[in-house]
Amino acid sequence: MAAQAASKAPRVKADAAPSEELFVGARIILKALEEQGVEVVFGYPGGAVLPIYDELFKQNRIRHVLVRHEQGAVHAAEGYARSTGKVGCVLVTSGPGATNAVTGLMDALMDSIPVVCLTGQVPTHLIGNDAFQEADTVGITRPCTKHNYLVKDANLLAQTIHEAFYVARSGRPGPVVVDLPKDVCMAMGHYTTAPRGTQRKQHKTYQPKTKPEASAVAAAVALMASAKRPLFYTGGGIINSGPKASALLRELVELTGFPITSTLMGLGAYPAAGDKWLGMLGMHGTYEANLAMHGCDVMINIGARFDDRITGNLKFFSPDSKKIHVDIDASSINKNVIVEIPVIGDCTVVLEEMIALWKAKRYQADQKALKAWLRQIAEWQGRDCLYYEQKGKLIKPQYAIQRLYELTKNRETYITTEVGQHQMWAAQFYRFEHPNRWLTSGGLGTMGYGLPAANGVQMAHPDALVVDIAGEASIMMNIQELSTAVQYRLPVKVFIINNQYMGMVRQWQELLHGSRYSESYSEALPDFVKLAEAFGCVGMRVSDPAKMDDTINEMISVNRPVVCDVMVDPKENCFPMIPSGKAHNEMILGSDKTGKAITGEGLALV
Repeated sequence: MAAQAASKAPRVKADAAPSEELFVGARIILKALEEQGVEVVFGYPGGAVLPIYDELFKQNRIRHVLVRHEQGAVHAAEGYARSTGKVGCVLVTSGPGATNAVTGLMDALMDSIPVVCLTGQVPTHLIGNDAFQEADTVGITRPCTKHNYLVKDANLLAQTIHEAFYVARSGRPGPVVVDLPKDVCMAMGHYTTAPRGTQRKQHKTYQPKTKPEASAVAAAVALMASAKRPLFYTGGGIINSGPKASALLRELVELTGFPITSTLMGLGAYPAAGDKWLGMLGMHGTYEANLAMHGCDVMINIGARFDDRITGNLKFFSPDSKKIHVDIDASSINKNVIVEIPVIGDCTVVLEEMIALWKAKRYQADQKALKAWLRQIAEWQGRDCLYYEQKGKLIKPQYAIQRLYELTKNRETYITTEVGQHQMWAAQFYRFEHPNRWLTSGGLGTMGYGLPAANGVQMAHPDALVVDIAGEASIMMNIQELSTAVQYRLPVKVFIINNQYMGMVRQWQELLHGSRYSESYSEALPDFVKLAEAFGCVGMRVSDPAKMDDTINEMISVNRPVVCDVMVDPKENCFPMIPSGKAHNEMILGSDKTGKAITGEGLALV
């Protein structure tokens, strides 16, 4: 491994001189975290970071949560960050500690989650010598972080950490790694306070654009006012912008009367009970949302990145629409889809200016055209694309999630998920009225995300109900984090939709690979009730639909970690579905609202 150089990124010019007092490097790190408002660190100790753990032992301002795997530490920090709007903080050791964190870092990068990950490193004189537990952490994490640093001078520790937090939370949020050689953590250095005030003081060169060009906003609003078949297409950028953005979005929808849909990551920014809500769009989105996307004439993308799971085949993507794209990340503009009007800025600021201009200009949509468009959408909604029928002795997975929603909707509830069919059913059947209550792995699709993320959410919201809707395959990826939940008395609920398959893999094999179920059947599943009890959790199982409500209520009532094993129909598929390479108006649907299959095979292209 080539020797690493110290980060060449421009250094913050602090508005206060370094302290005259000298501190050991590990203490400087803790002081910097305290100044950044860090209350919880998720981590796992090892030799390279023992000086930092020694300083943690000497203080009680920052709480440390011992995870059971470093990937779990980053997911827990993601859950903490996404549910609070704060920066999540992670501490892991060198070598395998850092490499175990890589999946979580990539997950945070894809979903724009602010996380600062402190990684241990071998002493500076051993870097490049293939020392014990050495890895090129800066090189490995460069593609999966927003930025990273290797600190070789104790005097640069504080300002580097301050800068890391600024980079993580500003602009398009994301993960930042600070690599900390052991000898630097043990050396003496001066502490520098965090800069205050303007972006120029925060950082000389990294100053993300938050305020849009007035001309771009004016052009966007004028195009919106001219629309005959408009559609708001919203994403996680609205939620990442903060709660005010969601409130402004609701105001703009009410003001214009336009229908609205959302990506997986944007659920909750607009309430599912809203009368303009079409549900989620994309590969497993609703019939009405996808057809509206296909047929709109003006698409207003706010805080989404035209991901392939949304667009499908770009040759067929919303062919007749003019497109507005609001994004804080200039590199996302025209990256996947060419748009007529780009608006670069923070969603909150852009929405404020759109609303102000719409009111100032006294714009009003073409009411005749808009009413006709909404009538067409209502006709599509009448198809009831999420219809299922709960009958017989097998629990339908949709029914399990729908009952979970009905029995928890009036509480302060946070839902995390693993990845697979259960994730899509949760997005379809758990109706979110508020932002930051839905936490899932969108861009990377990380199996094993949900349980550690739930631990992070529960740490941030100790009195809330936190439920990880899981699959029996995904939950096995980070099942060890049950031990963390037990140790810290985190009463998370793991609600396993157990169909004994890697369900989404099985579905694709059935539909696209001639029902050749290659390695998708989970042949040696544990007894999840006994496994839960072995960890010190409460285990329960339900296989009778008639007992579904009682089981959910019992799960909720227990003030301890619970694993609820819900045995569901193993053959149920998740529809609607846009097959790979198809357009939004070529969905596969299941049965109609009468329960009768649309075709003899139960499938039909729309």
